[in-house]
Amino acid sequence: MAKSVRMADIAEVMGVSTVTVSKALSGQKGVSEELRAKIRDKAEAMGYRAASAFAQERVRRNVSYTIGAIVADRFLDKYESFYWKLYQEVATVAVQKGCFTMLEVLQSEDEKYMIMPKLLQEKKTEGLVIIGRLQKEYLDKLMEYADVPVFFLDFYGRNGQCDSIVSNGYFGMYTMTNFLFDMGHRDIAFMGNVLATDSITDRYFGYVKSLYEHGIEVNKEWIVNDRDPQTGRSDDGFAIKLPEKMPTAFVCNNDAAAAMLVQTLENHGYKVPEDISVVGYDNYQPPGLCDIGITSYEVDMHEMAERTVKNMIGKISGAYYKQGVYIVSGRIIYKDSVRRRMTES
Repeated sequence: MAKSVRMADIAEVMGVSTVTVSKALSGQKGVSEELRAKIRDKAEAMGYRAASAFAQERVRRNVSYTIGAIVADRFLDKYESFYWKLYQEVATVAVQKGCFTMLEVLQSEDEKYMIMPKLLQEKKTEGLVIIGRLQKEYLDKLMEYADVPVFFLDFYGRNGQCDSIVSNGYFGMYTMTNFLFDMGHRDIAFMGNVLATDSITDRYFGYVKSLYEHGIEVNKEWIVNDRDPQTGRSDDGFAIKLPEKMPTAFVCNNDAAAAMLVQTLENHGYKVPEDISVVGYDNYQPPGLCDIGITSYEVDMHEMAERTVKNMIGKISGAYYKQGVYIVSGRIIYKDSVRRRMTES
């Protein structure tokens, strides 16, 4: 059987990116009509058959889709189970819509040596969901290599042109920091490696916005890492380094970091929330790290999964779907990790 022609093959012949070929063949904006016509002519000459043609045929035959998902192993260490739960939500929604999912965990060596996912190499999937940001060089190559529709989950492309589903981290952390101010705190630290992921960066700037609105400058000593800056992992011997001058409250980029922080504070003789208040994000607290319930901004994982699968089906089948970045809002879940700070008279 002759090898099927991929969009990447057309892109190589035309000297353009796979994204440009995808836009030209799907009728999206961002490509001149002259170039669109040339790409379509070349695709026809090379014998390319659009994914939508396969999809429409499958719809007529009532056959479901297979949706692949990939996630880097650093996001699945013993403290980082949020992405595993997010994948489970995607898998559940997919089954409800008559689809199947396959998960591939990328090892650090895969990203380092530019080894493309087996799901793509072996053509086992008709659409791909990338959960959590990958290394830039690897992600760029993957987007060139992929010849199936791709969605980003919990991060977005730096040029804003890729389809993404994210939680409202900026507003969510702004809300959580404001809550601490409302509880009488003014010395508030942020826990998270600021540039490690898009979500942490967004949450950091939500924290900064709240500080500035309350007339407080950012204290660099109160920006505390929650993972190893080199490996991106929070296990493998990583230890939280507390600042010399302690704040009265911490706002943490996720509940795993918040739980580790509570454990670290208790090991140093502090009580939560009697001495120091702590809030998190996700409302997904790993079991066994701390006994106290952490006040958190809940991420609507089901809505994120619902939108991802629905839009992916639309993208595979050629049906209409909302392109671009889709932001899912959440809400505060009040638990036991915050105490009102009495103002000094």
